Amino acid sequence: MRMLVFFDLPVTTASERKNATRFRNFLLKDGYYMVQFSVYSRVCNGNDAVEKHFKRIKENLPPNGSVRLLTITEKQYQNMHILLGKPTNNDKPFQAEQLTFI
Repeated sequence: MRMLVFFDLPVTTASERKNATRFRNFLLKDGYYMVQFSVYSRVCNGNDAVEKHFKRIKENLPPNGSVRLLTITEKQYQNMHILLGKPTNNDKPFQAEQLTFI
């Protein structure tokens, strides 16, 4: 599964810029990568991981602005069309492996 985070944060004052930078840095440290400006994506293996990262985002929300989260399957993500520009390494299909315990 993929989690897509879309955000539009105010950056007119120094404190707003600091909050926006703090949120962006949190996303990067938590394993998200930038799809395009203010759109970040992360691969999650299952609903448990989605719930965990959803809670982590809620704990690190900036005080104001707009943050949205969309969870889609890997197949839906692969159906995305890039209309301008070239695909990056992050756009390559992700192959999740299932763990087997013996």
